[in-house]
Amino acid sequence: MGSRTGTCGEGPMRAAALRPTLRGMTRRRLVVLSLAGAGLLAGALVAALALTTGGSSKEAAAGPVGVSRIATMLAGIPQHAEALGSSKAPVTMIEFADPQCPYCAAWARSALPTIVQRYVRSGKVRILFNGMAFVGADSLTALRTALAAGRQDRFWNVIELLFENQGTENTGWVTDSLLRSIGDAVPGLDAQKMLDERGSAAVDQAVARAEALAQEAGVNSTPTFAVGKTGGTLQIVTVTSLDPSGLTPSLDAALAG
Repeated sequence: MGSRTGTCGEGPMRAAALRPTLRGMTRRRLVVLSLAGAGLLAGALVAALALTTGGSSKEAAAGPVGVSRIATMLAGIPQHAEALGSSKAPVTMIEFADPQCPYCAAWARSALPTIVQRYVRSGKVRILFNGMAFVGADSLTALRTALAAGRQDRFWNVIELLFENQGTENTGWVTDSLLRSIGDAVPGLDAQKMLDERGSAAVDQAVARAEALAQEAGVNSTPTFAVGKTGGTLQIVTVTSLDPSGLTPSLDAALAG
């Protein structure tokens, strides 16, 4: 794992607008990322990572895996740039993650479907994705591609397919061939336009907002989550599990508060 910055730019709700809600964040590292500091999780993490790294290069060569599952998970849920869910949701959750982080991919596989079904689809929670790119060059290429897809409101389809087809860190697995195959697999997405806009000024600005927001929040490891009332103070959540139970108590408390 690593430490650096993240993003949460989602159109009208830019970093400047989020700053008041982040000032109250407790600056704590997400201890789940340290196997030495989370011995009870070791078995679960190893199993999750084995699943995460199982579907990368060979399968991606024949087309991305997970297309149907992710399309079903996201179907009918509003997306706007990096935001997933209703803008009227009473609770907001920010996810700070790197496309190359295997723990982020494990969480996306094991926890996100339940979070989406139970909280996002019902209109209770809106998720904002803050992309980070500290692992290496593949991280930035993947992030820029997902951000470009977000300009067509397909960010979540692309980022989740990247997690599903994640390869070994910094091996050059984020190829144009993989990215095009992912883009072609997302309904309603113009894959060529996505690829063309990766270097656009709009994507540059989104990356910069991401980095500024993560620095301000004191985020230095992934995945990290912040939860709170929409428009209020968001608190960093110390997650002790990569399954849904790691976040559901915080979401339930925010909804009840």
